[in-house]
Amino acid sequence: MKKLISLLLVLATLLSFAACGRTDKPEQTVPPTTGATVPVTEETVPEPTVAPSHYPVTVTDHAGREVVIEEEPQRLVSGYYISTSLLIALDLDEKLVGIEAKANKRAIYKLAAPALIDLPSVGTAKEFDLEGCAALEPDLVILPIKLKSAVETLEGLGIDVLLVSPEDQELLTGMIHMIADATNTGERAAQLLDFTATQERYLSETLAGSATPSVYLAGNSSLLSTAGNAMYQSDMIRLAGGVNVAAQIEDTYWVEIDYEQLLTWDPDHIILASDATYTVEDVLADPNLAGCTAVVNGNVHQLPNKAEAWDSPVPSGILGALWLANVLHDDLLTDADCAAKIDGYYETFYDFTYSEN
Repeated sequence: MKKLISLLLVLATLLSFAACGRTDKPEQTVPPTTGATVPVTEETVPEPTVAPSHYPVTVTDHAGREVVIEEEPQRLVSGYYISTSLLIALDLDEKLVGIEAKANKRAIYKLAAPALIDLPSVGTAKEFDLEGCAALEPDLVILPIKLKSAVETLEGLGIDVLLVSPEDQELLTGMIHMIADATNTGERAAQLLDFTATQERYLSETLAGSATPSVYLAGNSSLLSTAGNAMYQSDMIRLAGGVNVAAQIEDTYWVEIDYEQLLTWDPDHIILASDATYTVEDVLADPNLAGCTAVVNGNVHQLPNKAEAWDSPVPSGILGALWLANVLHDDLLTDADCAAKIDGYYETFYDFTYSEN
């Protein structure tokens, strides 16, 4: 009711100003900004506008829902660390009023937006705090698709909700477009997507005609958990110029295998997830893998975890492909070149230098 009264007062004020300032001048159309520098003169100063023409805008989320965003959101809630990371990259972290649980465990927040750590938590995908989320009075809430049951209640309170599920590179790109459209950050998103596209071209050109070593990507909690072809991690391996030995698995989540299957695949490289609870040394010392090619040749590595899990569909995921390509094709890529690209990414979109942390 307070919001309604405030809104009516604002509208009344605007109408009053409009009546007092009415002239007989014909309407003028201000051309869109092109980025070119135009000398400011008395003739070129545009008429003031009440609101940008971007809104209302309709976006389609990963659940296939068409969501109409009437005004540019000023108060955001993200219940998913992947969308939270994207909001930082889009320079929207100061508009966040609530985020997912365990924010203090996310290195990227500490490095790029430490204020987020102290924001109210709206829980997890398993235990979402619907009441707490609504109490924050957000304009837009971004949730993993697993929380679609919360949509009806939030929308009933007049809160816009977008559901996301960026499980592969295409869906990740779609999520970036979706959130950028909803938040009027298209220019920033274009820069982000251009970085990814540029690195994909770089990898394609650099690795053209090279061998494609076989790769086994092990999960966080167990060496015998792996990602099949339908998961984001398989895209990362492909971009890095490798072949996922588990590509025939079509499940959309991690799959448990046994040692016999791993030995049958006999990968050239074993790559541990960035958040693995076991070590490279554990794998190299595992007697069950004594005859595995990757172990025999010492080709067991763990993805970095200094900032983010690049083996997950975060906006920086292309950096995982760069790092892995350097591991698989160290004769074609240099450590220095990859390090420069990684630093450039985080300096541009997160305002810190990766190599200095």
